[in-house]
Amino acid sequence: MFYSLQGEGYHQGKAAFFIRLAGCDVGCVWCDVKDSWDATKHPILSTEEIVKTALQHPCRLAIITGGEPTLHDLTHLTAELEAAGFETNIETSGSSPLTGDWDWVCLSPKKFKAPLPENLQYASELKVVIFNVHDFEWAETYAKQVTPYCKLYLQPEWDKAAQITPLVIAYIKANPKWELSAQLHKYIQVP
Repeated sequence: MFYSLQGEGYHQGKAAFFIRLAGCDVGCVWCDVKDSWDATKHPILSTEEIVKTALQHPCRLAIITGGEPTLHDLTHLTAELEAAGFETNIETSGSSPLTGDWDWVCLSPKKFKAPLPENLQYASELKVVIFNVHDFEWAETYAKQVTPYCKLYLQPEWDKAAQITPLVIAYIKANPKWELSAQLHKYIQVP
């Protein structure tokens, strides 16, 4: 758990309390939190401990991330966060069933393990990481499957940002339904 600024997508720049859940069965080669993959290497905390820690910070935006957070039943956690006055957001690949009550769903589909079709309807934002030029066409396949109200973001993969960002900018200029998610937190060097 940590308190920082959201660096990506629609809520970029907002203060947020992050709850990073351990365990991932997606395994993106470019993942920047590979230490979160093995759930056995991390402590188990009660929902009460998590909410108590979150309440120590002035913001009331809680972002559940991972790993892959949909591997966990998040019904109780989201209910307790909401009861404590938090807006609940999730960042997920959508590869497992979505549980919990969410104010905002950031769906970031991965080629390594596709999102479940039923999760696409819940996406408040679709955030596609662009690793190579073929990812633009792949992103469009998911843009066609989300609701018309879903915000669309393209995010250059961080280690290839120098090469990929100009391509993403050109693509967005030609396809203005998309917006740029540039991982602000990495540029300003906060967690």
